Amino acid sequence: MLDVTISRKLNDAIESELQPGETVSFIETPQPRFFTAASTGAFFFAIPWTLFAIFWIAGASGFKVPDFNNGFDLFPLFGIPFVLIGLAMLSAPIWAYRNAFKSVYVITDRRAITIVGGFRTTVRSFFPDDLDGMHRSERSDGSGDVIIGRTTRRDSDGDLHRTAYGFLGVADAKATEDRLRVLASSKSRYPRDDG
Repeated sequence: MLDVTISRKLNDAIESELQPGETVSFIETPQPRFFTAASTGAFFFAIPWTLFAIFWIAGASGFKVPDFNNGFDLFPLFGIPFVLIGLAMLSAPIWAYRNAFKSVYVITDRRAITIVGGFRTTVRSFFPDDLDGMHRSERSDGSGDVIIGRTTRRDSDGDLHRTAYGFLGVADAKATEDRLRVLASSKSRYPRDDG
């Protein structure tokens, strides 16, 4: 495709998304980072969660090593799933880093495409009309995010959670935004294919 090194699986995913006659003008993979916005929140929430779960198990066992000569008390074992959940949340930065290698951003002559991997793959297409409200969030080294939109959901407690999507973690956020703005300016050239 272009002079970018991506895995065969990502290359196949891009090829399967392209429409007949659609040409790729830009491909980039996100920079691998351990601490993204999502993984940082999960990591810091996991610290007190896991410590409390361990403290609860210790308290349930009487703050002593269990003595199996007098029988076995199952009550402290109820804390183990909470410790495991805490350990999973503590590993969120590792998963964020690994998922960067399973993700790719593509700009074609018709649309922008994000393919974000992980436990499941999410593919989003952004046509020129979808790019009107995008904005850039940049770090001091020029890397950053070009945010195209946000999803909002409520959890079981009714708390609102917003998740940004777009070209996240790119090496040169301004150059990526400029390319997307060129695509956005071609609104009438290709009609949206929703079928």
